[in-house]
Amino acid sequence: MGIDLSEYETGAKYDGDYEADLATLQERLTRIMVAHIVHKRRSIIVFEGWDAAGKGGAIQRMTAEWDPRYFQVWPIAAPSPEEASRHFLWRFWTRLPAKGRIAVFDRSWYGRVLVERVEGYATEDEWQRAYDEINAFEAQQCADGTKIVKLFLHIDQQEQDERIMRRVRHPWKRWKTGADDFRNRDKRAGYLDAMADMFRHTDTETAPWHVVDAGNKKAARIAALTHVATVLEKHVPMDAPEADPETIALAKAHFGAALKLD
Repeated sequence: MGIDLSEYETGAKYDGDYEADLATLQERLTRIMVAHIVHKRRSIIVFEGWDAAGKGGAIQRMTAEWDPRYFQVWPIAAPSPEEASRHFLWRFWTRLPAKGRIAVFDRSWYGRVLVERVEGYATEDEWQRAYDEINAFEAQQCADGTKIVKLFLHIDQQEQDERIMRRVRHPWKRWKTGADDFRNRDKRAGYLDAMADMFRHTDTETAPWHVVDAGNKKAARIAALTHVATVLEKHVPMDAPEADPETIALAKAHFGAALKLD
């Protein structure tokens, strides 16, 4: 069975204590970040989805408590002339995380089989070939010890329209909306076809897709962050790191009985 986006359109409200549950998730994610640092692990988190689906808001809350020295968010737009002159994956190779780091992609290499396909920026041969190229690229990262988490935030047409209208009305948010949003809206059917093919070809065992019903922003954020935390907790050792004996000795020498170790 493939992924059917129509199954992710309930828009159900979050029925828990959003603020408390979000804080708990952020604490989990902070420990996951520390585990990456001390155990020299690396991960990639990919956010794809419709315009106005809430990718930025989910990323903001996911990374809110992370040490900025150990992660990078890559907002992916149209390639520069230099990037366009190379293989489409080149610009992503240059953004892969080092050991002890997490890379977050706000849109990704899947642009080749989505926007570039639908808008005609890539030839049919190029985007058809890209499925195998993407799978090979992701398999290489996984084989080298990198965990890949792929999320797709889905909203239906009505919800997207309402969010775009709210943005246009708001003087401090309308900058988020431009001609691309309306052009993409007019081609929704083409994007749905492209997404169906993307899921069918790239929902792999090593890098599976996880679709989030993003019709309600709070529910979507909790769902997205829960999935990220659950997957990454299996990728990194989650026992508290051992204390460095030299550091403990120095601390005892300086603080004496006042030092209380957890």
